[in-house]
This record gives sequence, structure tokens and C-alpha cells, in this order.
Amino acid sequence: MLKLDAINAGYGGFQALFGVSMEVNAGEAVAVIGANGAGKTTLLRVISGLLPPTSGTMVMERRDLLSTPAHKIIETGIAHVPESRRLFPRLTVRDNLRMGAFIPGARAKFSERLDYVYSLFPRLKERENQMAGTLSGGEQQMCAIARALMSGPKLVLLDEPSMGLAPVIVAQVFDLVRRIRSEGYTVLIVEQNVRQVLKVADRAYLLEVGRMKASGPAAELAASDDIRKAYMGI
Repeated sequence: MLKLDAINAGYGGFQALFGVSMEVNAGEAVAVIGANGAGKTTLLRVISGLLPPTSGTMVMERRDLLSTPAHKIIETGIAHVPESRRLFPRLTVRDNLRMGAFIPGARAKFSERLDYVYSLFPRLKERENQMAGTLSGGEQQMCAIARALMSGPKLVLLDEPSMGLAPVIVAQVFDLVRRIRSEGYTVLIVEQNVRQVLKVADRAYLLEVGRMKASGPAAELAASDDIRKAYMGI
């Protein structure tokens, strides 16, 4: 579905990604793990068109993403749930969801998509007229994921969905990830919470200081002594 080959990217004179290659197959949940500052968020920003790479190739279902304008990336089937959720705090839950359905194909099916995400997340239906900024942390993450699903995506990018949340809410967030996986969505998730994310992923990549250092089935990486010592505190 998605394939990156030898991607280099950065900010001004600072290079954040060095020759990154990876792929995500339809129906998979793929995790990118690594310490803070490893380049995980940069990687997702490159995929969603927010940051153009300096070199390399990137293809989504045979479509060249590097020649696709950033505002058209979502029409290829990629939806990005950014770090810290980035909701519109003074808009209602319903209006935040409406923002997720701004592309023409999704606008035409707004009511249908709204009913669908409310069936997935009944709590949002209860809160639909509440300002998004007044939701709990877990509810805000739920709203951010639902907003991404409003576009009818093929691939959902999740950037540090557990960041800044209490442990009990973190468990709820990973339950959300399992729920959207069960609906058939392909998921690419970047996370510092290695122990939890490897439980929901099929495969994983280890990113260290902008370079891919390891990859394989999530269960194998979870059993690796090096990864357990460096990232799980075991």
C-alpha cells in the first residue's frame, strides 16, 4: 500500500531522516518505535505532505506522493492524527468532525460518515454539541481519530496517541487503536510507549537518530533483549 525508499528529510540545515525505507501493507498495523527525537514525527509529516523530503521516493498504491500537492495527499487515502491531537478547541465535537470531511467525496457522505463514527465512538454522539476543548484527554484523542476517519481513509497515521495521558487513559487509547483495526483500517503508528504499541502492531520498525536500525514482527522486537533494556526498562 505505502512504500518509502531512501527518504531524506529535515528542517533548514538540520537533517532529521537519513535514507529511511519502509513499507506498510494493506490491513496491517505497523509501529515505528524509538526515543524522543528519533525522527518519528518527522516521518509522519513527510508521509502526509506537511514536510517535503529532500530526496527519495514515496508511493501510495502506485501513486507518487512526492508529485502530489500536500493538500491532495488526503485524497490518496491517507489521514493523519497529529501529535497532541490538534483539535479546534472552540468548535463543537460535531464541527470538528465536519472539518475531517472537507474533501469533496467525504462532504457528499457527511451524514453517513458521521453515523459511522458515532457508532464506533458512542461517547462522541453524547458530546456532539460540547466544545472539543472541554473534553477529557481520552475523549479528545477519540475525537481526533474520529475526525481522521471522516475522510474515509485507507491508511491512518497515528502520531504518539498516548502522549501526555494518564496511564488509565493510555489503556483506553490503545483500545481505540484495536477498535479501528477491527474495522479493517490499515494503521501506521509512531509511539514512545514501546511496550503497549508492540501489543497492537503486526510489525515494527526501530528508528534511532533518523535511521532505521531494525525491523520485524512486533512479537520478535518485543522479545529482543536490546529493545527491552533500551525502551521498556526491563
